[in-house]
Amino acid sequence: MVPVPNVTRADVVAAARNPLAFIAARWTPDPRTVRRAALAALVMSVVIVVTGGAVRLTGSGLGCPTWPKCTDDSLTTTSAMGFHGAIEFGNRMLTYVLCAAVGWAIIAARSEKPYRRTLTRLGWAQFWIVMSNAILGGIVVLVGLNPYTVAAHFLLSSALIAVATLMWQRSREGDGEPKPLVGKAVQQLVWFLVTASVLLIAVGTVVTGAGPHAGDSKEVDRIPIDWETVAKLHAVLAWIVVTLTFALWFVLKAVDAPKGPLDRTRELFLILLSQGVIGYVQYFTNLPEALVALHMFGSCLVWIGVLRVLLSLRERPETVVDLPGPSVEQSLPTRA
Repeated sequence: MVPVPNVTRADVVAAARNPLAFIAARWTPDPRTVRRAALAALVMSVVIVVTGGAVRLTGSGLGCPTWPKCTDDSLTTTSAMGFHGAIEFGNRMLTYVLCAAVGWAIIAARSEKPYRRTLTRLGWAQFWIVMSNAILGGIVVLVGLNPYTVAAHFLLSSALIAVATLMWQRSREGDGEPKPLVGKAVQQLVWFLVTASVLLIAVGTVVTGAGPHAGDSKEVDRIPIDWETVAKLHAVLAWIVVTLTFALWFVLKAVDAPKGPLDRTRELFLILLSQGVIGYVQYFTNLPEALVALHMFGSCLVWIGVLRVLLSLRERPETVVDLPGPSVEQSLPTRA
């Protein structure tokens, strides 16, 4: 049996003042643990988007008609609220799971040796986005699922996915100066791809705000435009993203680019093709809920794929720390 060290009053005070520093001083996680923690935060950021979509698609957006309580008299859902109340309250509870995943990522990043300030800041950025989006989610409920606030809620979730993807990537590389793997022209093409993808996501929220799935069985205001017209614009932007991705793959092959950018571009292209098939099928089948949910999941994968293509254009080597050692004269053999 290994004896458990006594916890002194000084330890308790130190833990209360700065719990992260207290944990970091006593725990050094394996690099794989840090990577898994960052990946867990990314996975949960996607899960919360998909379950949020399920709330809307089942008409449960006002299952809990107020916020932060579920009703004026109850913090949790009641049996009288039925299925819709359970769905909405369950999605609210998943926010705590997301917070736990982000908290684990922050603790793991803060405890890694040597300390990586950038990685820790990315974890905290996720935390503040989650808190902001939780408040915005409450506003969405209080204003009766106003479509503009719903769109903002989704866009902030996309920002969370972006930061989580960046943290996951940074956890798998060093802190050295980034070295570009491709030329300026290729980098500019990728930024066009990123811009087109942002527009694609933004227009997708307009389709949602004008479309038939309002989020609740009651009368809910919609964006006053023809959703089919916006859906066609959304499809045009999707084809632009697909075309840019194919052009990028062709250019990378032509310039004999490293394997990393080529692999990430090919993965994105396959995701886009799958997402396109789902999008057209749901359009011509009058937007069945299951396909809409799958399309939302696909949009998260597309956004992650685009960001991974962008991040694959450079590499960050491990930083080299010069350790004190014997001088050249000291290392030479002495003569008798």
